[in-house]
Amino acid sequence: MADTSEHADIKDMSFEQALKELEAIVDRLEKGDVELEASILIYERGEALKAHCDALLRKAEAKVEKISLNANNQPTGTEPLDVED
Repeated sequence: MADTSEHADIKDMSFEQALKELEAIVDRLEKGDVELEASILIYERGEALKAHCDALLRKAEAKVEKISLNANNQPTGTEPLDVED
């Protein structure tokens, strides 16, 4: 996999931007009309984009809270969301 410093611009991308570019890369690779060397380069960029998206999702999950309810189903506060790995 490529060194992440080669993809420094990715760290500034929003989740949506990174996902859109990742989808474009997958589309190009699936079509199979990319030369081998170019395929390797865009695959490596895709891996970096995927890692960035994963990191952004983990950050978002850490911020999500669930509302706790009392016996009458009235909101009483929030608590961290239990996320299964």
